[in-house]
Amino acid sequence: MAFEGLSEKLQGVFKKLRGKGVLTEADIDEAMREVKLALLEADVNFKVVKDFVAAVKEKASGAEIHASLNPGQQVIKIVQDELVGLMGSAQSKLTYSPSGFTVIMLVGLQGTGKTTTCGKLVNFLRKEGKSPMLAACDIYRPAAIDQLEVVAGQVNAPVYTDRSSRDPVAIAQAAIKEAQLKGYNILIVDTAGRLQIDEELMDELKLLKKSIRPHEILLVVDALTGQDAVNAAKGFNDALGVDGIIMTKLDGDSRGGAALSTKSVTGKPIKFIGVGEKLDALEPFHPDRMASRILGMGDVITLIEQAQDAYDEEKAEELERKMRKNEFTLDDFLEQMGQVRKMGGIAKIMGMLPGMGRTKVSDDQIEQGERDFARMEAIIQSMTKEERRDPAVLNASRRKRISAGSGQPVAMINQMVKRYEEARKMMKQFMRPGKRGRGMPNLFQ
Repeated sequence: MAFEGLSEKLQGVFKKLRGKGVLTEADIDEAMREVKLALLEADVNFKVVKDFVAAVKEKASGAEIHASLNPGQQVIKIVQDELVGLMGSAQSKLTYSPSGFTVIMLVGLQGTGKTTTCGKLVNFLRKEGKSPMLAACDIYRPAAIDQLEVVAGQVNAPVYTDRSSRDPVAIAQAAIKEAQLKGYNILIVDTAGRLQIDEELMDELKLLKKSIRPHEILLVVDALTGQDAVNAAKGFNDALGVDGIIMTKLDGDSRGGAALSTKSVTGKPIKFIGVGEKLDALEPFHPDRMASRILGMGDVITLIEQAQDAYDEEKAEELERKMRKNEFTLDDFLEQMGQVRKMGGIAKIMGMLPGMGRTKVSDDQIEQGERDFARMEAIIQSMTKEERRDPAVLNASRRKRISAGSGQPVAMINQMVKRYEEARKMMKQFMRPGKRGRGMPNLFQ
């Protein structure tokens, strides 16, 4: 989970502050020392940490206390505002060509997930109403073109290739013509990478940039490499000039130092973050929402957006109709569990709920919840249509048969039916007259 260690430490610092009615200079100094150590342990750039702590301390010492906030809350608010500013203040969106045809050039070192990110970007752009095409311009790495074709196939996107050419500029120019001819309005150019930044790589990318004049140059960096990712971002930006950064594997980086350092060091915003291996696991980067997650305040807005993406209008209306007629079945219950999985599972949802960080929900509890999901799914799939429609018919012999078919004990079947009944009651309360059921009950408690 991103920022796990930092989040826990900061929440520990602020817990001490919340209990104080008055904050002395010594209280602020002690808190800032702990904040500084927490940021350094999270692998945040030293200069960034130094400037951040100084800014917070200055504002905390001279702040006029807001009427609705106690002194401790005021310091937390200042830290939150500084975190948002550190990561870019506002969401930085893609720039599209006013002419209607946009070229996006993806650059980065080898191993950062650049080619996979091409596929993720295709999925995002389609949600934006765009029609993207890919261009394979990495002619050096073995099987690079094959990999892009596989990714393109997984997202059902066209990809322009020319295996006979050794000129990435010629390939990109031909791809632009092909995309425009076939009516696509965005071309994503997958470029070559290296194990490290070198003059040859940069010369090729500069020539490509000059020739195709991309509207966006997006640098893909790996969050797990920490300050190496920040240094790579600075190197690419100094030599090539980039418009934004896509930070991959942020879900696996418990420290998060790269995400907190990149904007300050390079001056360029993080535009997207990769939060999983699946090709829909790319999110626009919102500094304010990320700061809220780091401080344990959750990210309800993103949670709502993802729920709306996972649960379409027709299904919402159908579920509402069923609840009003008391027809919520075990099939619907199974469908609801599927929606939770689509949203990234219990761990991801917990991280977005205010006050529900890892300090309150352990790894063991999350893993147990995921296992329970799989077990309940096996149980429901072992039932007949009649049993799914009306669990009241589940007598002892039926439960024994389902137990044998699903490989789960009868006690688990009983527990699953109990959860279903609780979910049905909760959803009936949620579906109040005049309100549309767009959300999901907490099936994992």
